[in-house]
Amino acid sequence: MTWMRWRPAIEHALYRPDGGFYRRPEGPAGHFRTSVHASARFAGAVARLLAGVDAALGSPDRLAFVDVGAGRGELTVAVRAALPAGLRDRVAFHAVELADRPADLPPDIAWGPDLPTGVSGLLFANEWLDNVPLDIAGRDEDEEPRYIEVDEEGHERLGDPLDRQDAAWAERWWPDGERIELGGPRDAAWAGAVDALESGLAVAVDYAHTRDTRPPFGTLTGFRDGRETAPVPDGGCDLTAHVALDAAAVPDRPALLTTQRAALHALGVSGERPPLALASTDPVGYLRALGGAGEAAELTDPAGLGAFHWLVQAVRMPVPDDLADLPGWQTLPS
Repeated sequence: MTWMRWRPAIEHALYRPDGGFYRRPEGPAGHFRTSVHASARFAGAVARLLAGVDAALGSPDRLAFVDVGAGRGELTVAVRAALPAGLRDRVAFHAVELADRPADLPPDIAWGPDLPTGVSGLLFANEWLDNVPLDIAGRDEDEEPRYIEVDEEGHERLGDPLDRQDAAWAERWWPDGERIELGGPRDAAWAGAVDALESGLAVAVDYAHTRDTRPPFGTLTGFRDGRETAPVPDGGCDLTAHVALDAAAVPDRPALLTTQRAALHALGVSGERPPLALASTDPVGYLRALGGAGEAAELTDPAGLGAFHWLVQAVRMPVPDDLADLPGWQTLPS
């Protein structure tokens, strides 16, 4: 039996080259449904946001779309298809992913594990940070936080006390609770993504919580074959934990933390049903509009995908018009 802290256990289970969960050929879509898979309207909203970023940047000769945690490239391909030809011809598409390049990916989409640097445009990270490995702490009999160790079958035990850096993070961002999901690696990953932009907009989309709503027993869970399951670091299931997005926000950059429901509404995604009169004058159009409204309703459902949070940060550019009126924009102190 091998005991290790959760961070290396997650890293090994999800990303090892010889059988990690995210290296498997079926990809994430074989195990769970994301907004990308739910409806093309999600990609349409991201394409609209990319067009807004282009306008805010003054329509540069070259504009980047960076899809971080690209899965099998589904979002990048769909955004590419949704863009008008004039804009699409100016966009450099980058899919950032550890898995091998899909055989059918269009050749103009760059693929690889590293973020491009010095680019201007939209960086979009959909359900990426929740899979960045992190350590988990529990409290001993004296209420002091210690690292939790796990074996290959998912059994846990308390290990060493937290080091200085993790203890400081916990004290600032997660001071209460029986289990603490230590988000420092995610904060660093997001800071690296934001810093990769010369100018543009960076968006992280994930299930999330803030300091005043931290779950007392944490959120770590697994997904196997489309079903939620116990988190076992065996490579056969996804391992995911909600994200402390308020902690991840990079200081000195304009930032917005909002719900997916609010963000998609601002980008024109509405679940409003078409008028019934359309069924008489244009039955095919009515059915098409009704189906689109159903997809939009799923994306914005406050009890489902609409409950995702968006962390949006502007880098050396004005806030795009579509998002400018959303409440909550602030520049965080360093």
